[in-house]
Amino acid sequence: MSMLKVEDLHVYYGSIHAIKGISFDVSEGEIVTLIGANGAGKSTTLNTITGLLKPRSGSVTFEGHNIVGVPAHKIVSHGMALCPEGRRVFLQMTVQENLEMGGYTRPASEIEASIADVYERFPRLKERYRQTAGTLSGGEQQMLAMGRALMSKPKLLMLDEPSMGLAPILVEQIFDIIKELHKAGTTILLVEQNAQMALSVADRAYVLETGTISMSGSAKDLLTDERVQKAYLGG
Repeated sequence: MSMLKVEDLHVYYGSIHAIKGISFDVSEGEIVTLIGANGAGKSTTLNTITGLLKPRSGSVTFEGHNIVGVPAHKIVSHGMALCPEGRRVFLQMTVQENLEMGGYTRPASEIEASIADVYERFPRLKERYRQTAGTLSGGEQQMLAMGRALMSKPKLLMLDEPSMGLAPILVEQIFDIIKELHKAGTTILLVEQNAQMALSVADRAYVLETGTISMSGSAKDLLTDERVQKAYLGG
């Protein structure tokens, strides 16, 4: 059974039909990626799954339960976490305080151990635990946003454009972390404009174009598909 199943999803911004009946699924243990150009509807899809937007019609099922209409803050308790586009860390709070905020659904007795886990995965954050998030580099803020999402111990981690605005060497580091998280058993739904990197780590992929899914298949197959290469890989 799919961990996440999206069926015939339609989302509007006023009269604009942003998502036009898309369907896809994510099975436990997979990395699934949604790739596409800017404005294709990738972030809208994630925001709808996590309850930040309400669809006009369609269903979003997580572990067998339809979660359409469930408030965003309660969806975290179901076992889903979103690392949002643009990182959106709390700039005036320290690294440590940001992580504590990420664990708000967890028992207080577990927070310390969870923070220790995040620091083990992101040693650079441990070095800067007293720094305010606004003084961190872009790469460090991305690590913090990912660490904050991991604080809720999600079964499904959703990452929205984790490489955005980062230097190539930092992009490599972020994708290495994604591979490590996957290897440790985290199921991941990845939205990413860097199609080359996304397809290189994913198991399966869907191509979004103006609110519809135009192609889908194994990431390996799409990486070598001429249409994908021409449109998204500079081939």
